[in-house]
Amino acid sequence: MKAAVLIRHGDPDKAFEIQERSVPQAQPNEICIKVEAFGLNFADVMARRGLYDDAPPLPTVIGYDVIGRIHEVGSEVTGMKVGQKVVALTRFGGYAEYVSTDARGAVVVGEDTDAGEGVALTTQYGTAWFCAEDVTRLHEGEHVLIQAAAGGVGTALVQLAKHRGCIVYGTASTHKQAYLREIGVDYPIDYRTTDFAEAIQKIRGEAGLDVVFDSIGGKYVKRGYKLLGSGGRMVCYGAADMITGGKKNILQMIKVGIGFGLYSPINFLTSSRGIIGVNMLRIADNRPDTLKRCLTGVVDFYEKGILRPKVGGVFGIDELAEAHHFLESRQSIGKIVVKW
Repeated sequence: MKAAVLIRHGDPDKAFEIQERSVPQAQPNEICIKVEAFGLNFADVMARRGLYDDAPPLPTVIGYDVIGRIHEVGSEVTGMKVGQKVVALTRFGGYAEYVSTDARGAVVVGEDTDAGEGVALTTQYGTAWFCAEDVTRLHEGEHVLIQAAAGGVGTALVQLAKHRGCIVYGTASTHKQAYLREIGVDYPIDYRTTDFAEAIQKIRGEAGLDVVFDSIGGKYVKRGYKLLGSGGRMVCYGAADMITGGKKNILQMIKVGIGFGLYSPINFLTSSRGIIGVNMLRIADNRPDTLKRCLTGVVDFYEKGILRPKVGGVFGIDELAEAHHFLESRQSIGKIVVKW
């Protein structure tokens, strides 16, 4: 099989090499998938830069989410068969024509499932589902802030929140404001020209917010937490502010770390507010049945039309470098997909 192997860190034009590798065999609890397409995530950019601690050592095949057909079924797997179309969250290895993964990280989808939409359903929509349906429960009429609301997870969170009847505040850059309105954000906030905390405080006053979803980290967590009213909860699933300019800047990391603030369980108790962190790799590794439940819920909502991923760009395998450049530019809106 062919695989896009990460052979060196740095420039995407020089980082990948198409190599021939053996087709992986499905272990007893796994399925092997013949990949139609794979999706890009910002974690892939970090891995390519050499900034992602969880990434395997070079040379390696990265990639988390794929869509394709089952090529082989492990001896202990039930309810799946060769030829079925699936979406799957893989533990790396997605940039290849074939990949094996725990069967609990895959869900059968309809034959007409779009490749771009399909690859968004696992990592991004699976994360959003865990944050909004498992970690906390959204209720009708609640006021919810979603940082980076135009991103893949952000878009999914907006769709879940609107389905639950919430009032949504979403932050994004200037050129993404129209998109926020398009997907139903009630109060789009341009973080480049407007202080999000001041804008929300003017609207909510002492009532505060019910839920904050944060993928940025640092001072945004502390300021978001202060916006919560009684019974409010914050879900943190990223720390994008840790990385600036494509490098791990130690001083920046210290600054962001301090920006998070210090918290005590006593404060959580007396104010009836709380914070929880989410890392979907840990869920995939240690709670695969939880992952299965999340992905099954996502696919069910997708097939009902409740969730609809935005496809931001479709590239061929020979355009992998261009796809990385596009994602890294932060100009893209929606899922970037690469087809074999």
